[in-house]
Amino acid sequence: MTRTFATLGALSAFIAVMAGAFGAHFLKDRLSSNMLATFETGARYHLYHALALFVVAWAATQWTTPLVRRSGWLFVAGTGLFSGSLYVLALTGVTWWGAVTPVGGVLLLAGWATLALGIMRS
Repeated sequence: MTRTFATLGALSAFIAVMAGAFGAHFLKDRLSSNMLATFETGARYHLYHALALFVVAWAATQWTTPLVRRSGWLFVAGTGLFSGSLYVLALTGVTWWGAVTPVGGVLLLAGWATLALGIMRS
């Protein structure tokens, strides 16, 4: 599992940096300031949670509980829904995507809580 989460973290960080560069260089003059800020929020949280996957990879070597691994999958799903919905919202202007974002946020929060609980119980 440590290799899985480290690999996912590296790939996720790659995508987050690519998204940030895309927003800064390509979208800067194509989106409204509000939609650009939305896109940048997605990229910022994407990168934070790519790093969180490295934390999970390390934590899984220290505390061998299923909760630690579960937190990694919550981070993966949460990042996809949170950042993904913000990317799509900013690029398409389809506002109902904004309703998906809080679901991703809850999954990210659940990932942090699950990680803490897994460490505490181990």
